Amino acid sequence: MTGPEFAHRIDRRHLPAEPVSLAASTEQRAALARRFGLVKIDRLEAEIRLEDDGEAVKAEGRIHAAVVQSCAVSGEDLAVTIDEPLALRFVPEAEATEEEIELEESELDEVPFDGQALDLGEAVAQSLALAIDPYAVGPEAERVRKEAGLLGEAATGPFAALAALKKG
Repeated sequence: MTGPEFAHRIDRRHLPAEPVSLAASTEQRAALARRFGLVKIDRLEAEIRLEDDGEAVKAEGRIHAAVVQSCAVSGEDLAVTIDEPLALRFVPEAEATEEEIELEESELDEVPFDGQALDLGEAVAQSLALAIDPYAVGPEAERVRKEAGLLGEAATGPFAALAALKKG
């Protein structure tokens, strides 16, 4: 199940002139934390300006979030602050492309919509998910690696391989 945790539908025929401000409730943040495998989300807010673009709608703004995620190595809680730009284009489902394409920097991610309603909340939720580093590590990561007998990045990275070749 994806999407209903932070639904905020807007009729594309009646776009607001002012930026839309969204703030996830306690229940919405808890549901999104479960969906994205986070310990918790303390804050999720966005301010987005919508602009008519023919049959499509451009959305530009910022996402502000405070999340707690688990360290990828030690499992310890890591507090992370996210302040990311959001720039996307809602397009009618018939125009959306399913194939993966490489976007130029000036091109906007496309989000399909069906009918006349855009789900701005789901777009914010998905943008949050993309902003989270799935490999974030905390201050205890190196200690846990050593205790487990795992070599750190300095001992296994490309420069370590180069150093080993030079020794030989």
